[in-house]
Amino acid sequence: MPRRSAAVYRRRRLALLLALVLVIAVIGVSIWLVVAKPWANAAESETPKPTAPASDTSSPVATDTATASTQPTSEETPGIVACEAKDVVVEALTDADTYEAGVLPQLSIRLTNNGSTDCTIDVGSSTQVFTVSSGDDVWWRSTDCQQNPSSMIATLAAGATVESKTPVTWDRTRSSVETCSSENRPHAPGGGASYHVDVQIGGFAGTVSKQILLY
Repeated sequence: MPRRSAAVYRRRRLALLLALVLVIAVIGVSIWLVVAKPWANAAESETPKPTAPASDTSSPVATDTATASTQPTSEETPGIVACEAKDVVVEALTDADTYEAGVLPQLSIRLTNNGSTDCTIDVGSSTQVFTVSSGDDVWWRSTDCQQNPSSMIATLAAGATVESKTPVTWDRTRSSVETCSSENRPHAPGGGASYHVDVQIGGFAGTVSKQILLY
C-alpha cells in the first residue's frame, strides 16, 4: 500500500479541526440563546399602550392629563397623601369664548395644587364630569353617554398647575342616558345664546363656571 504524503495528513487534520470549531460555535450560540433570552427581554421592556375607550362626541375620552404623564403615581412615591379640597383648585377651560354655527366647543380641565406638599388625585375619566347649562337648564352632561370610564391615580406637585391634554367635545346637543344612540337629539340654540361650563374631577368641583356664546 503506497504511503500517503505529509500534505494529505495535514489536510485531514485541518478538516477535523474546522469541524470541531464549528461544533463548539453552535453549542456556544445555543447556550447564549437559552441564558440571555433576547426575545424575552424585548417583550418585557415594552410597555403596552392603553386602549382609549370607545365614545361618541358626547362622551369624554379617558383624559391623559399632564399630571399623569409628568409626575410619578402614589405607588411610585410612597408616603404621598391624597389631595384635599382646600388645596386643589379646579377650573373648566374652553378653546374659545364664542363659537360660530357648526363649531363644536372643546372642553378641558385645569388643576392647581396650592398646598405645600405633593398629593395624589384620581384624574381618570370615571371622576370627570363636564356640565353645560343655560341658566338652570342643564343641556349636556359628559357622563350621560360615557363608555368604559377608567381610573388614573396621579401625583400633583406642590404649587403646580396642569391642564388636561385631550379635550372633551360638546356636540351642541341636549344629552340624556336615553338618547345616546339617537341622531335626532335637540340642538342647543345659537344666535349668541349664553351657556356655562362647569367641571369636577377626582371628587373636587370647580368653583367658577366658564361662560361661552353659541352662534
